Amino acid sequence: MIDPLLGGFDMPVMIQFPIAADEVPRLDAVLVTHSDNDHFSVPTCRDLARVTGEYHSTQYVASLMKQDGLPAYGHDIGEHFSIGPVGVGVTPADHAWQNASPGTSDRIFQPEDCCGFWIETPDGTIWAPGDSRLIPDHHLRMPTADAMLFDFSDSEWHFTLDGAITMANAYPHTPLLLYHWGSVDAPDFPPFNADPDSLLGRVENPERVQILAPGEPFSLRRL
Repeated sequence: MIDPLLGGFDMPVMIQFPIAADEVPRLDAVLVTHSDNDHFSVPTCRDLARVTGEYHSTQYVASLMKQDGLPAYGHDIGEHFSIGPVGVGVTPADHAWQNASPGTSDRIFQPEDCCGFWIETPDGTIWAPGDSRLIPDHHLRMPTADAMLFDFSDSEWHFTLDGAITMANAYPHTPLLLYHWGSVDAPDFPPFNADPDSLLGRVENPERVQILAPGEPFSLRRL
């Protein structure tokens, strides 16, 4: 699982979670991109610990996991590791929004505290870039993935709408699995309120935009 959130969130949600944590039979690993609680859900990670082999994240997030007794591994940006037949690369992200919001945290967040994941599976490649502002030298110059978990949020600490469109068109054949929209009941909070229809007339091959309900399957195929 990547950034699993299966309950215990501190804002009202508008979805049914596709599975309860106590119904998960087994996980080889959990990957977490950063410490925000809609990505690093401490209640979910604790509840999954009984069936999870290992947790992977940045050095900072792994340190928080270890405080909870989770079997966590911290990684540097650019590092590679394996989970059985799956290879994972740790990619950069720019999401240290706390530093621009005095009083949010007593910690100065570093660029390496958040990340994305480049995941090579036997069935194809998945890129989960994580929440991030657009980093042109990175986000627009990656190899072509077979699917992208796409941070779609018109917010200054995310790709923004224009940035998301630029990034989508840099990889015109990659299916885009949109997240960060439509699940949280927070109408005045831009990070949760992007409109997928705003992409359709502006991205190449708009049929690749995937509007999936929580738990709806997606079949990964090599391009």
